[in-house]
Amino acid sequence: MPDAPFRMASPPSAGAPLRAKVAAAEVPDLRSLTTLAGGVVIVAGLYLGRDVLIPVVLAILLSMVLSPLVRLLRRARLGRVLSVLLAVLVAVGVILAAAALIGAQLAELANNAPIYQHTVMRKLDALREMTVGRMGSLLGRLGEDLGGRSPTVPSVAPPSATPSATPVPPLPVELHTPDPTPMQMAGRILAPLMGPFAQAGIILVVTAFVLLQREDLRDRMIRLFGSTDLHRTTVAMDDAVYRLSRFFLAQLCINMAFGAVIGLGLLLIGLPSPLLWGLVAALLRFVPYIGGILGAVLPIGLAAAVDPGWSMVVWTAALFLAVEPIAAYVVEPLAYGHSSGMSPVSVVIAAIFWSWIWGPIGLIIATPVTLCLVVLGRHVRRLEFLDVLLGDRPALTPVENFYQRSLAGDPDEAQEQAEMLLRDRSLCSYYDEVALKGLALAAADVRRGLVTPDQLDRIRDSIVELAEALDEHADIDPPPPPAPGEKPSLRFRLSAAERRLPRPTLPGLPEAETMPEAWRAEGSVLCVAGRGAFDEVSALMLAQILRKHGIGARVVPHAEVSRRNVESFTAEGTRLVVICTVQMRGAPSHLRYLVRRLEQRLPGVPVMLGLWTAPEGQLDDTLRQSVGVPCLVPSLREAVLGVAKIAKEGEGDSLPQSERRPEVQAAT
Repeated sequence: MPDAPFRMASPPSAGAPLRAKVAAAEVPDLRSLTTLAGGVVIVAGLYLGRDVLIPVVLAILLSMVLSPLVRLLRRARLGRVLSVLLAVLVAVGVILAAAALIGAQLAELANNAPIYQHTVMRKLDALREMTVGRMGSLLGRLGEDLGGRSPTVPSVAPPSATPSATPVPPLPVELHTPDPTPMQMAGRILAPLMGPFAQAGIILVVTAFVLLQREDLRDRMIRLFGSTDLHRTTVAMDDAVYRLSRFFLAQLCINMAFGAVIGLGLLLIGLPSPLLWGLVAALLRFVPYIGGILGAVLPIGLAAAVDPGWSMVVWTAALFLAVEPIAAYVVEPLAYGHSSGMSPVSVVIAAIFWSWIWGPIGLIIATPVTLCLVVLGRHVRRLEFLDVLLGDRPALTPVENFYQRSLAGDPDEAQEQAEMLLRDRSLCSYYDEVALKGLALAAADVRRGLVTPDQLDRIRDSIVELAEALDEHADIDPPPPPAPGEKPSLRFRLSAAERRLPRPTLPGLPEAETMPEAWRAEGSVLCVAGRGAFDEVSALMLAQILRKHGIGARVVPHAEVSRRNVESFTAEGTRLVVICTVQMRGAPSHLRYLVRRLEQRLPGVPVMLGLWTAPEGQLDDTLRQSVGVPCLVPSLREAVLGVAKIAKEGEGDSLPQSERRPEVQAAT
């Protein structure tokens, strides 16, 4: 076996010990090395180009915040250019007002700094006396008790030195610098502000151009990432911008409201510069998880410096402890849902990474930038790895998770996943979309010899337990998606752009009350399992779905209709036979002979073949003729619809291709 991890080097000689040769590790291919080198180059570029990239990223985020305002102004027929200029002027006004407020509050704090320093020193001395001083006196008393009192040694004063001569007083020296000229004073004041003003100007200019060239930039992104499917890529890009704009605007409003409440509360408490600390708390709240704590540290420290007692400290801490949970667990879930689309681990890692790359600015914009990457990964196939690494969606698909839980013998977790999926789909759809495709993965591993007999039994038992646990769920199609006017509850909800995507409509399943009485008897439909490892499990699922729609069904294992046992097989009252096969590999000769045996034992009873996970193009007229059945169905839903059609048209009638449902004809 070439793929075996161990192989014999040569036939062992008599008495020689057996030695196993371990296969050499695979050498990284060129693609892996290129990907690694590309990642290193990107990280190095982000670090070295931070002076250019930080203003650009801030401008893009600011443009997303201003996009709703620009759309609102354009609806008022102000024109694109005028709308963008007004939005940018509003942003400039807000930034200047915040800067003026911060400057005024800092000047007030600087004037009162000596008073605060005196209060802080007094409290530090009191704390030192209460902790270190008491511990020192306690240790001193303990030493006296253990070692006794040491003898007192009289102190002898050193002899005073006889002055030899009268000391000469030092001459005072004073240095005077000339008064600075007005130009020098202006240079000293403006020099520290030139850098921030230049970056602010760059940010505003780039923001204006991004808002003006929004459609052109979108078209260029489509050209780079999705020119093969213009419709879906265009809708995806619009949807990404829509979601991000709403998220950033909602987050900005919530954080500003949080800062306003904190500032008002600090004003009532009597803390100096309450507006400054409210603004600082609002800005720091953009930092995930620890932003609220960082915003509370400085006000609590200032409260300790202002108040000679401790009541102001307690009230300030209580204010933050009361407002932060309300904002995090009440207001934010109501505004944009519980899920941000990012895993908690990725949020922390992103904060560490961006703060290392871009410093404090990176810490503040870590969550918005990472969320942009997650949304791009969900819509652009080439960037899907970003969603896998950073997103909060499961790394495994529901099909892979179903197979993995079945392989591990954990039906409880598989049932938990199934119940979550059954909230927006019927039981039949869950079986078709998840369970049967998971069985196809398991069948592929069985054919390759990767599944041991014990694992095979474990998978079967787990799936049977899962099907029995899901028997209490009704097979009812969920309601349609919400209308455009309805308000969804999740942040990543269906946007207006996403609703325009074409969505397939499934045919409705029959009601149990509409089935003829003759078809309600047990065994009216025989769900015959093929010879595959999981065909009997699929037959169990079909029988369960048929019973929920008022059709009596019975599962027949493949052993009962084999060549050896078919002569003793009897089925009274059977009106239809459905052969269940998860996958068909190779020639369909075994299915043809199975159909012949069933037709001989049940003459006049129509036979339907269910090939559940057949690829497109496999269900054709050639296969139908080679197997010898008039009807092939690719899913449990189509099987239920076909059985219901036969039941309503009359007993014993087959299902000619000309009278089959359009959906079945399209699938075949």
